[in-house]
Amino acid sequence: MFSLHPQLAADCFEVADLELSKLLLMDDARFGWCILVPRIEGLKDLHDLPEVHRMTLFDEIDRVSVRLGQIIDAHKINVAALGNMVPQLHIHVIARRTDDVAWPGPVWGVGKPEPWSDTSAHEMVQKLLAK
Repeated sequence: MFSLHPQLAADCFEVADLELSKLLLMDDARFGWCILVPRIEGLKDLHDLPEVHRMTLFDEIDRVSVRLGQIIDAHKINVAALGNMVPQLHIHVIARRTDDVAWPGPVWGVGKPEPWSDTSAHEMVQKLLAK
């Protein structure tokens, strides 16, 4: 049975269950940063994902990338599946702007996260779910 890794649960807001993945919003308002977690127990690396689900995951990454890029007016979308700190397979989709605090470097370890307020997190979730 699938369960979300406790670190992802602590660091993110749950947005929705997509066809394959749980969509999360990272609790750092400095960046438009979503995470997709395929709801299949025991996945550690991208190559562990059964072939039958790979196109679905790619489509979800594509849809989240486009939507997040529109919301943030991104100059670049970064997609990464690192998993060095959290072993559960999860894919970061990060909307980057040339004026964000980490540009042009990676977002990890830059400054202190700025948590979303309940209102702004709710607004962001609604924008992500809008058709």
